[in-house]
This record gives sequence, structure tokens and C-alpha cells, in this order.
Amino acid sequence: MRGVFLDTLTMKLEELDTSALEGALDHWDYFETTAPDETAGCIKDADVVITNKVVLDRALIEGAPNLKLICVCATGTNNIDLDAAAEKNIPVMNVAGYTGSSLAQHTVALILALATRWHQYSDDVTNGHWTQSPIFCRLDHPVMELAGKNLGIIGYGDLGQKVARLGEALGMHVLIADSFTGKKKAGRVPLASLLAEADVISLHCPLTDETDTLVDERFLGAMKNSAFLINTARGGLVDEDALVAALKNGDIGGAALDVLSVEPPPADHPLLADDIPNLIITPHNAWISRESRQRLLDGVVDNIRDWRNT
Repeated sequence: MRGVFLDTLTMKLEELDTSALEGALDHWDYFETTAPDETAGCIKDADVVITNKVVLDRALIEGAPNLKLICVCATGTNNIDLDAAAEKNIPVMNVAGYTGSSLAQHTVALILALATRWHQYSDDVTNGHWTQSPIFCRLDHPVMELAGKNLGIIGYGDLGQKVARLGEALGMHVLIADSFTGKKKAGRVPLASLLAEADVISLHCPLTDETDTLVDERFLGAMKNSAFLINTARGGLVDEDALVAALKNGDIGGAALDVLSVEPPPADHPLLADDIPNLIITPHNAWISRESRQRLLDGVVDNIRDWRNT
């Protein structure tokens, strides 16, 4: 059995225990990155392919005669032509739940950064503003006390639940939006009510036809003008031009994002402009703790073992 890992650079494998992966198949070929025009050559003799973000379309799948299993080293499978794989009876196996506490702590770190403005105050110290202060402290950037505020959660799976528990530990009241499936569940509120009441809104839903650009001009206009938007889920959930306008116009209090619609973003991406107030962007690293990456790799190995045992 021959395996190929197409984008090991996304995992920084040298920091992880790869012994179980090595033992899962007879031979592995590792590629740090794989360009679109290189993929066919890399997978042409493979029985098993692991990919994080490298696209496997119909032509590539049909052009790999030995291919028997596709492992997505991630949760989302949107980079795989699932219909083409199904037609060739090739299972596509992903890994869910591996980010665990890492994503939840990053989400809360973003909330805390917006609420305390610590990053702006830290810049003030670095830039010498504190040493020039006529009083002992600085009060240049407004700080929000989170205790007693409403935390709105959109998407209440494992990650949404973890963030909710951390919010409660900060003394916040948690509001959970109704499911997009249409099923009513006790203790949840309509999205319109959540938008009107939440002081912080955190997105944890998948990107689907129902949630594509969920956060649009109408959504943002329904939020409190002091409220924060947090997105550590998928960049496509947000209409990015609408968010730029809302931040510049003061329609919302701030936003913190770990994901964008295009990654890595082009230099002229609208959210990378230097005149957008109260915006924090991190480079899709809410999931990158060593513990999280090890869980992800172990999940891939479990999928290979399960497949071989069937």
C-alpha cells in the first residue's frame, strides 16, 4: 500500500509524533506543498491520498487508477469532488472535533482583545505614549466589561458549546441561535432576537448554501452598534465588503476574524486595508496548537486503520 501526503507544510509534521502514520501503510511519499499542475503526477500511483487543502477534482480522481481512499486532513471536504469519488467507490474520510479547546481559547482570546483593547494599549506603550501621559494610566481606548453581557452563539456543535462554557465562566449570558435545519430546540432563540440582544456574536456554523454570506448588510444592520462579531469558522460566512462598510460606518463595535474567504488573502483584500477601525485578523491559526494538530493526525491514522479493517 502506497500513501501520499500532498501538503505536509500545513501540519508542520516535524513537531508531531508520526510513528503511527508511518506504520499505517507500507510506504509514504511526503510533499510539503503541491501545486495544481503537480497533483496528477503525485497521486498517479497512490492507493491512499491525504490532503488538507489541495483540490482533488474529477479529472484527478479519475486519473489515479490505484486510488482507494482519500483522507482529508481537516473537517471540511469542499476541496474533494465527492460525486466523482463515490462513482469510483472511493471513501472520503475527514476528521471532526480535533480543534477542541484550541479553537475555543482562540475565540475567547479574540473576544477579550476587542473588549479590553489590550493590543492597542500595548502599542501605546511601545510607541512611548504611556511615558508621555500626564496621569498614571491611559484611557484612550474604550474597554467593555464582559460580565453581564450577552454572548450570541450561531452554530452550537462541539465548538460552539465550548465557547459558550468559556463565556459563562466570564459571567456572560449565552444566547443560542435556532438551528439552520429548521428543527426547534429548547433553549434556543430566533436569529433576529439574537442579533438584537447580543453584545458579542461568535460564528461556529458550517459553510452551506443556507449560511453562505450569512453575515450580510442586513445581518450587520440588525446588530447593536456596540456589538462585536467573531468568526473562527469559515470566511465565506461573511460578506466582507459589507463588514468593511459596517466597521467604517460604526454600525457595529468591532470584529475579530481568524478566517477569510480567500486564504492566503491577496494584498488588496478589502479587509486588509489600514483604515478599518477596531478590526483584528489572525491568519487562520485558531487550530494550530501542537495538541490540536496531533489529534488531527491521529484522526487521519484512525481513518486509515478503520478503512483497512473493513
